[in-house]
Amino acid sequence: MSLKLGVNIDHVATLRQARQEPFPDPVDAAAVCLSTGADYIVVHLRKDARHINEKDVSSLCKHFPGKIHLECSSEPTMEKAALKYKPFSVCIVPEKPGEVTTTGGLKFTPAVVKRLHQMIDHLHKKHILVSLFISPDAASVRTAAKLGADIVELCTKAYSEASSAASCRAELQNLALSTLLANELGLKVHAGHGLDYHNVLAVADIGGITCMNIGFSIVTRALFAGLPTAVTEMKGLL
Repeated sequence: MSLKLGVNIDHVATLRQARQEPFPDPVDAAAVCLSTGADYIVVHLRKDARHINEKDVSSLCKHFPGKIHLECSSEPTMEKAALKYKPFSVCIVPEKPGEVTTTGGLKFTPAVVKRLHQMIDHLHKKHILVSLFISPDAASVRTAAKLGADIVELCTKAYSEASSAASCRAELQNLALSTLLANELGLKVHAGHGLDYHNVLAVADIGGITCMNIGFSIVTRALFAGLPTAVTEMKGLL
């Protein structure tokens, strides 16, 4: 059985924002992705709305019910948006001012745990599935389970940036062990960050992962091959 593919279309909005034009429209990109192999559309609503904005989230959720996976921080303004637009699922991610992209999994400090308890409860009351973006380690998996998450998304940053074959193998083992533990605790497992057409296969071969969330490599491939081809090729690898 092939893995599900969530295509992150943030960088379609990045291109739009570069010229402050109404195009390319993320809704159009989502339609192409879903018609050519994507199972879900992933968008990250950031506090600075530097690419995806609330209007995009609203339009996407209206056009593609049950297909939008929203990434956002645990800040109250982000929670408010998630509750308002009701995507199929929400992945809570850490967010640092000025970061180019998400730099790692959630750090479960007491304050973060308290806030996550509240947000997860509120999202569940609206029948929204909750994912937590975590580092692939046992402590993080166990904390996510205790918090009542439905899904964990394992950060593949360390794997995708591994500088040697040995470190690559070590990171794959961390991902495999974390997946096994998460499944035992009743959590679904997603994976993402830095995955591309060359490194995705080793992660896809880990049993127990249900979905890969991939964006940048697909959008950049689309510049040369076209979006339908880029999505179809990635789905074929899974």
